[in-house]
Amino acid sequence: MLKTSTPIFGVIIIIYLIGFGIDVMDVDAAQYASMSREMLASGHFLQVYDFGKDYLDKPPFLFWISALSMKLFGVNNFAYRFPSFLFALFAIFSTFKFANLYYRKEIAVLAAIILASCQALFLINHDVRTDTILMSWVIFSIWQLAEWYENDRLQNFILASIGIAGGLLTKGPIALFVPIFAFGSQIILQRNFKMIFKWQYIIGIVIIGLLLLPMCIGLYQQFDLHPEKHVIDKTGVSGLRFYFWTQSFGRITGESEWNNGANIFFLLQNMLWSFLPWILFFLIAFFEEVKQIIQQKFKLLPGQEWISMGGFLLTYLALGMSKYQLPHYIFVVFPFAAIITAKFLYTLLFEEKYTIKLKNTLTWLHFVIFSLLWIALIFLLSYCFNSIPVWVIAIAVILFVIYIYLFFSKMQVLPRLLTICLFTIIGVNLFLNYSVYPALLQYQMGSVVGRWIHKNKIPVDHCYLYQTNNIHSLDFYAQSIIRKKDSTNQLLSDDYLIADKTAFADLDKAGKKYTVEFTGDDFHVTGLSLQFLNPKTRAGEVTPYEVVKIQ
Repeated sequence: MLKTSTPIFGVIIIIYLIGFGIDVMDVDAAQYASMSREMLASGHFLQVYDFGKDYLDKPPFLFWISALSMKLFGVNNFAYRFPSFLFALFAIFSTFKFANLYYRKEIAVLAAIILASCQALFLINHDVRTDTILMSWVIFSIWQLAEWYENDRLQNFILASIGIAGGLLTKGPIALFVPIFAFGSQIILQRNFKMIFKWQYIIGIVIIGLLLLPMCIGLYQQFDLHPEKHVIDKTGVSGLRFYFWTQSFGRITGESEWNNGANIFFLLQNMLWSFLPWILFFLIAFFEEVKQIIQQKFKLLPGQEWISMGGFLLTYLALGMSKYQLPHYIFVVFPFAAIITAKFLYTLLFEEKYTIKLKNTLTWLHFVIFSLLWIALIFLLSYCFNSIPVWVIAIAVILFVIYIYLFFSKMQVLPRLLTICLFTIIGVNLFLNYSVYPALLQYQMGSVVGRWIHKNKIPVDHCYLYQTNNIHSLDFYAQSIIRKKDSTNQLLSDDYLIADKTAFADLDKAGKKYTVEFTGDDFHVTGLSLQFLNPKTRAGEVTPYEVVKIQ
């Protein structure tokens, strides 16, 4: 296991890097990329703006580091994704270090591999949001707190406080509550109540407060000093109250207006894809852990940790109480899920403490599931997008054959079940990142037109969206905020207008002369449908658009 870990991590990182070539997707990733570029261009680092308007939602850390990266590398895909990529590697490393405190090195390595290779990590290394960075800060702080908890070294507590502050600057109070849930569980189940009263907590509060100060100053200056501002259709909005209360706890109390009707099972349902290929093992491991602690009458044995389970379970319940949930909210505790899964998998595959029947059942079940996944991938490559070369499809078929060979071969470097899991998830994401996503992003108007504007050096002060809302990916790739015009009376000669093709009927009625400079089809790529994937019905799902030049 240890000998093969380096090449496994190497291949996974290569897949991450291939994903750097994918254009950022509307809405969230493109919004954050566009806002980071806007922050760099404006020089306003304490106040956050979106399309030049006051922004009150996410804390600024992602925008800070993305703007800095763009300062160093230019405004491009690499610059936006590179900081998040580094934090992903840091999360994987911190997961290993934390797991290695309580378990043998093989389990720690397996936990790091599981985290690195779950579908969520492949996704958020190109669809960059705040969650990668949050995950990294949280598991780093957990690792350092565990070092302090076990060895009572003050430097570890200081580093943990810095990690918690980093998480608070990234996505708010959740970064503090995950460690509280995790170590609160450990303290209660160990009956180690003296840990509740430690003088070091005062130092932690001071460190966190000092590191949050720049953000708090920015919020106060931008919002609290200006109660007359209209923010979220209200006046008198406090940026500090929003950050420390409304954005997180308001979703539970109902004070926040965000509500998508998600129930307690929403995050679990989405883990069925986001924690592939490990989700079935995790579910079994989770119930085994719960059964064990019940049998132990909710008391830990010497050397036993429940930080991972408590951190995962209580965070899940807290997030599940929110009236507004999105699939990526649970990613923050995927390091815990990886460790829980690794313990079970190591016992199943290397110590063989479970029955052969269970092992064989799981092996054949995953073989069938993954075979169907490979077939679906080949169909997607060969049928859905004619822009994908034949040689790519041929390689996919060859890898599917190799997958079948690996399953039936008696020459196994790793256990068969582990081999097919890793081979499938790495192989599928290779083709998704190299071929499928690039083909799909041809239907994202914002990035396509933005690149066209920048490549052809179209004057951005003459480019306008016509009767269309602002598009973040357009601004990011055009490297400028593209303004709007809504009436033919506002149009001037040499204006470039970007819009749904039907909107230009107004120009014909007004007698405006124009030339069509660019055309394409637009589709909201994060809302895939079978009708869109089917080339025969795609025309009914896309919206034709044009870029025209007023004469």
